[in-house]
Amino acid sequence: MTIRVGIQGASGYTGAELVRLLSVHSEVEIVFVTSERYAGQSMDKIFPHLSLREDLVCRPLEDDSLLSSCQLVFCALPHVTSMKVVPKILAHDLKVIDLSADFRLKDSAVYEAWYKETHVAPEWLGEAVYGLPEIYRDRIRDARLIANPGCYPTSVILALAPLLSGGGVIDPKMIVIDSKSGVSGAGRAAAEGKLFAELAEGFRPYSMGSHRHTPEMEQVIGDLLGETVRIRFAPHLLPQTRGILSTCHVRPVAGEEGGDWRGRFADFYRDEPFVRVMKDGVLPATNHVRGSNYVHVGVVEDRRTGWLTVLSTIDNLVKGAAGQAVQNMNLMFGLDERTGLTQLPLFP
Repeated sequence: MTIRVGIQGASGYTGAELVRLLSVHSEVEIVFVTSERYAGQSMDKIFPHLSLREDLVCRPLEDDSLLSSCQLVFCALPHVTSMKVVPKILAHDLKVIDLSADFRLKDSAVYEAWYKETHVAPEWLGEAVYGLPEIYRDRIRDARLIANPGCYPTSVILALAPLLSGGGVIDPKMIVIDSKSGVSGAGRAAAEGKLFAELAEGFRPYSMGSHRHTPEMEQVIGDLLGETVRIRFAPHLLPQTRGILSTCHVRPVAGEEGGDWRGRFADFYRDEPFVRVMKDGVLPATNHVRGSNYVHVGVVEDRRTGWLTVLSTIDNLVKGAAGQAVQNMNLMFGLDERTGLTQLPLFP
């Protein structure tokens, strides 16, 4: 089997990561890439680390003639742009994996409240499948449109899922999430806040109480629990390129204190190829998943206060974006979901 794919928005960090991963995928041929800013330029010129892909020359986004050559399109476009483009691709009877937030939220009113934009394709929200394989694998297999999860939600939901399924063993009103991300999560566009002099030797919070990934996390956590939830989410920016570390503080319900928490996580993720539950005494670190599609999860109970702390780490550009998109593609086309993604993390 050869899956012919296109990548829209290939000149961003996520688009470049898709090119890197798919270039060594045994069952994929990249038939086109697009970029408005770099139209006419080859990928090796835009990204010298992709020196073997001088054959991929960026085309304008508006060139619909490209669609007839492929079976699936990865949309690595900005929020708002995607919802204008995706329906046109679906009209060509193609599959789409959208890496923006435009199809993640099921309620257009919620999207508009958080993103301050009118949703122009609300008719597709009901069909879009949230692309987190560890939770929605069966739905992903039969989907036409995948809403690839955000990086923060991936790290948080996978940290909490073993405590939520089957009714949950934690108090849903006591979920506090403290997350730190490398700066590549903010994209490639030039911005003062991403300058080396602004970031180096610093560590800062941002979007406190207003981060757009909040309703996405609440939607999936609520889905797993079967009730509406509200979380406390505090994102921070790290002076590093890649990686997310999410520290989730939760309170077990009465009668669940002192349980075998690591055993619970190990059982839940026993058959998951990309989730690793840390052994006792070992805690997740961002530099232990760098460049990989793996998730490291650790759990610690503070019996003095009665709180449980779950920590997770991912590479925000791989499992938090491009790698997860490839994992979803594998499922959609009946491949082993590990195909093209088994490379071990880079260290140091």
